Amino acid sequence: MHLAVAISSHGYGHGAQTAAVLTVLRNYYPALRLTLLTGLPRKFLADRIPGEFELIDWRGDFGLRMMSALEADLPRSAADYAAFHANWDQRVVETATLLERLAPDLLLANVPYLPLAASAQLGLPSIALCSLNWADIYRHYFSNRPESSGIIECMLSAYNSAERFLCPAPSMPMPDLNNVHPIGPLARLGRDCRESLCAQLGVRASQRIVVIAPGGIPLQLPLQDWPKVDDVTWIIPDDGVASRTDMHTFSSLGIGFTDLLASVDGVLGKLGYGTVAECACNGTPLLYMPRPDWPEEDCLATWLKINGRCAPVTFEQVVRGELCETLEQVWAQPIPSVPQPTGAEEAAQIIVRMLKSE
Repeated sequence: MHLAVAISSHGYGHGAQTAAVLTVLRNYYPALRLTLLTGLPRKFLADRIPGEFELIDWRGDFGLRMMSALEADLPRSAADYAAFHANWDQRVVETATLLERLAPDLLLANVPYLPLAASAQLGLPSIALCSLNWADIYRHYFSNRPESSGIIECMLSAYNSAERFLCPAPSMPMPDLNNVHPIGPLARLGRDCRESLCAQLGVRASQRIVVIAPGGIPLQLPLQDWPKVDDVTWIIPDDGVASRTDMHTFSSLGIGFTDLLASVDGVLGKLGYGTVAECACNGTPLLYMPRPDWPEEDCLATWLKINGRCAPVTFEQVVRGELCETLEQVWAQPIPSVPQPTGAEEAAQIIVRMLKSE
């Protein structure tokens, strides 16, 4: 069996969702041939997907252009969408040619719509998987533009051509799709390695450890200037710059991200699907920097407030490193029942049935 998988490179959330499903699929089909079409780094994918896979550096999807982890470049995004769709038919033909050469039995897309349109042209079965779709994101920001109606029509037609659109909890409402199929959360459960992590960091077991995780999109912070807090140690991104004994880069630890997340006392990040689902399912509190104009924000925040511990912090607080009071508030919140990440098993069973029918 050969599965082609097209993954958006807009942050790491799309890759994390997809990897959770592919991990379960490999349990059903250890020899499953996987071809990944994405701009995500091989290391990120290899850390999350067991077994071998072919990786094709494919950039036929950009989601939104970003100026930072929290701010979209809307003028550039609108212009790039207009340019992308100016020769839409040719793009579909070129992508169909690529898929025809790969000759998969099924296409899984999270959540580029171009390969879905190409699959429909070929008669190749396809399935979509995501907590959002780019048609709704595009409409939210750009519906007043003269070219928007044609672009949205192309997007929706492509998404509706998939046999199903699997929507993991929590997902945005998708009223314009006729193939929506809800499933449970998609998240990996980490291994608690707290004891060895504290030993590696040289801190006592009671020390609070907080991970800064902006979700795959750079977020430059003046970490060197943050006030020092005796009982908090920070795990910072590899591109973070801080020569301090209370800050350690992620790669210096040699621990997988989900295992790290399951072993710490909190995460500082944004409300992206991967961060929200994995924090909730691993019982890890989240301090998040709100993105008020991001259309997925409300459904993620509402779900996390029920299923996890969380609190918003302003970007200005983060820049100044004024986080301790909010952290204490989050740690004092009642601990809810941890949700179970059933979505991967549900999605894998649906994909298995589709593969068997081919």
